[in-house]
Amino acid sequence: MRRLLIGLTALAVLAPLTACGSSDSPGGRRDDGTVAITVGVIPIVDVAPLYLGEKQGFYRDRGIDLTLRTAQGGAAIVPGVISGQFQFGFSNVTSLMIARSHKVPVRAVANGGASTGEDGADVGGITVGKDSAVKTAKDLAGRKVAVNTLKNIGDTSVRQSVRKAGGDPDRVTFVELAFDQMAAALDSGQVDAAWAVEPALSTIKGRGGRVIASNFVDVAPDLTVALYFTSVPYERSNPELVENFRAATKESLAYATAHPDEVREILTTYTRIPEATRRAMTLPHWPQEPNRASIEVLAALGTEDGLFTSAPDLDELLP
Repeated sequence: MRRLLIGLTALAVLAPLTACGSSDSPGGRRDDGTVAITVGVIPIVDVAPLYLGEKQGFYRDRGIDLTLRTAQGGAAIVPGVISGQFQFGFSNVTSLMIARSHKVPVRAVANGGASTGEDGADVGGITVGKDSAVKTAKDLAGRKVAVNTLKNIGDTSVRQSVRKAGGDPDRVTFVELAFDQMAAALDSGQVDAAWAVEPALSTIKGRGGRVIASNFVDVAPDLTVALYFTSVPYERSNPELVENFRAATKESLAYATAHPDEVREILTTYTRIPEATRRAMTLPHWPQEPNRASIEVLAALGTEDGLFTSAPDLDELLP
């Protein structure tokens, strides 16, 4: 959360790492009538629908020349959207609620991704090493748990799993580690458990690790995990374009849901996930609409954990 707040204060502009689509200046109208936009994304499986939608022409059919630029994390995408570097961005719901609670004018425009809702078969889970004595989330009290970002959706949802299992969530110590470092940290005993999402989750399981709880499922059935968003000023100035982006994204989400093999294949264009992991990992669910009830639960948990300076107004945030 500290990185997010620093970024919001400074409106730091993140240097893009890779791109898909047009490389021209974003935000302008082309000679062919399309409008160039750039979307800030993270190189994870969750954003595969946008890559598929761009390939299938769903955005161009609605007058959008789409460029996807990968960033190191959502904490930089929010200030990137506010500064105008990106017209749209991808972020987990908790990061957007944190931004909104700090009066940062972000607004969700389309669903991003969701939990499968299946305990033990979700896109994320609390994992332990193969020889760990930890059997359930209750056993995490007094132990170290790795999350990718402190004071965000990871530790909030892990606390809920501990709470539901009858443990004391206040006795869990969280350690910040990148997802791709978690398998080694479990093997070495640096941490007792790790909250991992795909593809890191499949990597850990492939090394003999076990999932002891599905923390997204413990928060709410069919939890909305992430959203695509823009800035409020941009939405007000470009209502037709925002609506076209929303419609094309919905079509992309539906296409990804219906074509899982194409999802796994397009991952090769923007990630370095090994083939065996790509074939084994659990894919997110991509409903076309966010599940507001699940977001309300996440907001309540975040408030309880002290993530927000003031309770986020979901009517201002959600589409």
